[in-house]
Amino acid sequence: MASLRIGAGPISRSSISTAGALDAALVLAFAAIGRLSHGESLAGLGVTYWPFLGGLIIGWLLLRAWRHPHRIVWTGVGIWIATVAGGLLLRFASGQGVQLSFAIVTTIVLGLFLLGRRALAALLRRPARQRMPAAG
Repeated sequence: MASLRIGAGPISRSSISTAGALDAALVLAFAAIGRLSHGESLAGLGVTYWPFLGGLIIGWLLLRAWRHPHRIVWTGVGIWIATVAGGLLLRFASGQGVQLSFAIVTTIVLGLFLLGRRALAALLRRPARQRMPAAG
């Protein structure tokens, strides 16, 4: 099995690929939910998706997220900020609208998605005895 030895132990290439694909899928879900909530068809999903996918890719590259793809602090927060900021800047540069309310909703939803999936994964990786409160 191919892996990268980083930090305390190896991170498999499949784990890195899964983390990146999951982030991209969550950004896609954000774009789809946004379009559907405004009564728009999914036919133009690519137009809504690409700026935020670009921000996500920029974040992964700048942070070298493959080194610690599941961390909330630094990796997760950095990817969240890069996805939001990069996505909004790319939307603006391409002539798409960027209203304040849209920026606020984008920040909240992508934060919940990109940080929430990492928090859930961290919780699930903990041994069962650490998840269960002690009976008293």
